[in-house]
Order: sequence, then structure tokens, then C-alpha cells
Amino acid sequence: MTYAGLLVEADGGSRGNPGPAGFGAVVKDAATGAVLAERSGGLGVATNNVAEYRGLIAGLRAASELGARSVEVRLDSKLVVEQMSGRWKIRHPELRPLAEEAGTLARAFDSVRYEWMSRADNAHADRLANQAMDEQQAGAGLDAPTGGVVDEVPAEASAANRIRPTGWSGASGIPTKLLLVRHGQTALSVERRYSGRGDVELTEFGAAQAAAVARRIATMDGVDASTPVVTSPLTRTRQTAAAITGALSAPEPVVHSGLIETDFGEWERLTFAEAAERDPETHGRWLSDTSVPPPGGESFDEVHERVRRTRDDLIDTYGTSTVIVVSHVTPIKELLRSALDVGPSLLFRLHLDLASLSIAEFYPDGNASVRLVNDISHLG
Repeated sequence: MTYAGLLVEADGGSRGNPGPAGFGAVVKDAATGAVLAERSGGLGVATNNVAEYRGLIAGLRAASELGARSVEVRLDSKLVVEQMSGRWKIRHPELRPLAEEAGTLARAFDSVRYEWMSRADNAHADRLANQAMDEQQAGAGLDAPTGGVVDEVPAEASAANRIRPTGWSGASGIPTKLLLVRHGQTALSVERRYSGRGDVELTEFGAAQAAAVARRIATMDGVDASTPVVTSPLTRTRQTAAAITGALSAPEPVVHSGLIETDFGEWERLTFAEAAERDPETHGRWLSDTSVPPPGGESFDEVHERVRRTRDDLIDTYGTSTVIVVSHVTPIKELLRSALDVGPSLLFRLHLDLASLSIAEFYPDGNASVRLVNDISHLG
């Protein structure tokens, strides 16, 4: 039977990135939504991006076998959607042959359209990918509650399972991994002045800090030119993000307004002592009550809600990817707070240095893990 139009939904994931990986794909009748084919399989040790491409290839091949003339492909990997649509360059050598294989399959159809979908909407393909990883783990005899590998198990796959924090937490699925980078030094940070929405540049030393954290990130496992970099719209974060994309030979950073620093209102550019002298009662309450905003500014409770929405947006947009997030001290604290599931006192007790690196993982079942906080070893 020949189908005029089919819908392909595909997904892939890696438990460790790189780590034990698998893919899933489902082909549906575009008119009725009826499931016509399912494909899944294990990949041994691979990255998220490789697994996503393998899911795409499996889905396109299944659609071809069904005689489709036109195909709509839906993926929760923005990277694959943008690269296959021709809007992003494919710089990583491991992905080029996969993209070429997918492109060859796609050119056999009369038309192919790529569309991004949220991870929640891609649940069918995600389930197939996770089932493939679970089956492989069981076949390999590994003790890894959240997944495993196929047949022959390289040593690094076993290591990836050992370092996962989810065996005791009960988290399941593949997380969105956020590498949280605070911007480098500015003139206002040197003078310890409130620096919120005011747009200031990095100092020369701040630029050197940005270069140092960029070099650090470029050496991390699972990070390459395809890793998305998302930044606050302010100059100091965009400069820091540009250093990172330069070190990775990656596309320009994506700007997200939700990552902007707290609006300190009339306290902007004042020192702590000057703000306390100007508004002693409000300043005193602000230090202990997160619902109190600075005059004309934004309360920490408001920042918390803004960053929570931003976190959800990042997870929906990038799915099971590693994402480099360049932001400011308060938004990063709020992301760590949400990962730790703790109260607002963390804002006053946690210190984050300039150009520091923290890591948080958010799982599709609502669990989270904090892997690193305020690392500045690259600045030594």
C-alpha cells in the first residue's frame, strides 16, 4: 500500500552523554494518526545527538518501506531539526555521515518537512528509545536502574553507569543537563555594586575569565560544536557566551530573556551600604523576605517564577540534550534551588563566583540532580 503522507516521530537518548544510548521511531498515518510502524534499537555508547540522528534515520527508512510520498518529521531535538532544515551547519565530524544518510533517505520522498515538538508530545518515540536501552541493559547484565547498554560493553559504559546519581533517587528517563555559567567580571562587580538590568561590559580581566571557563567547557565530555549555548540578553553574559561558542566553534548563542538578572530598580549601581542608607527599612526587609522588591524593582519571588518558567522552556526546547546556560548570580541560584527542591534561604546562603560553573540535571519524571556547584578550578 502507498501512503500520500506519513508522520514520523523519532527520538534518541544517551544515559551519560556519551553513555549507553538508544533510539526509537514511530510512523503514523498523517490523516488518521494510526500507528503503522515502530522502530527501536540500541547503540552501545554514544551521545544524545548521535542517538537522535539514528532515530530519525530509522523513522525515514520505515516510512520509505511503507511507500510514503511525503513525510512530516517531528523531533524534540532542535539541533537535528535545524541541521536537517539547512539552517544550522553540521560541524561535528561524528554527525556529518549521519546527516548525509538521513538526507539521502529524505531526498527519495517528494517532500519532507521537519518540525520541532516538545519532549512531552514525543512520548511514544521516547518510550521506544528507553525500552531499547532498558532491554540492552538487561541483556548485558548491568546493575543500572535507569538503563544500560548493548551486547559488548566498553569500559567507559560501565563507568558512565557508576557515576550516575539516579540509582538511589529513583529518577528515570534521560535528563536535560544544564551547564550553568556565571558571566565574568565587570566594573560594577569590582566595586561590589548592585548590577541588575544595567548593561555593562566585561572588564579585561572578566574577558580572560570568560576565556578560561570557555576552555574548560570545551574539554568536557558530551560537549561539542552542536551543544546549544543559551544566554541572558545583557552584554556581560553575551560576551561570556561568545567566548564559549568561539571555543567550541559553535553557532551564535541563543538569547533568552528569562535568564536576565534581577531588576534591582532604584538600587541599581548602588553599593550595599548606599542602598541600606537610602532605604533602611525596605533594605532590611529585602534581606530576609523574598516577597519584598527593591523600590521600582523585582522581588526574588518574582525572579523565582520567571526562572521556573525559563527552566521549563529550556527543557521543552532542548529535550534530552546538554545545554550551556550563561546567566547571572540570581537566576543560576534559582535554577540550582529548583533542582535541589529547597526553600528561598538558599539565595542568601549560596555563594557563586564570577565565571563559575555549576551543573544541574532535570529528569522527565520531575526528579533532578545537582552535579557541581561554583567550580572555579579553571581560574586558578
